[in-house]
Amino acid sequence: MLHEQIRCLRTARGMTQVELAHRLGVSKQSVSNWESNNIQPSIELLEKIADLFGVTTDHLLGREALRTLDVSDLTPQQIAHLQLLVEDLRGG
Repeated sequence: MLHEQIRCLRTARGMTQVELAHRLGVSKQSVSNWESNNIQPSIELLEKIADLFGVTTDHLLGREALRTLDVSDLTPQQIAHLQLLVEDLRGG
């Protein structure tokens, strides 16, 4: 479940594994291993992943439902705009 959540959140934001790895300060291989369900991120990294994507660790672990939007047919600019709108709505 965790591996699917990480992949889904990353791709929904149009990020590559390399970009995610850079933002978390880990190797691309670590992200690849997480998404392949070969290894699990540490608790510290799990918290960083949740913070980066604006979700809870419970959501990452499949313990809480979260609504998602399919943005696969949007441009990176449109996705960035939606992210800003969501942040504004959250008061961020």
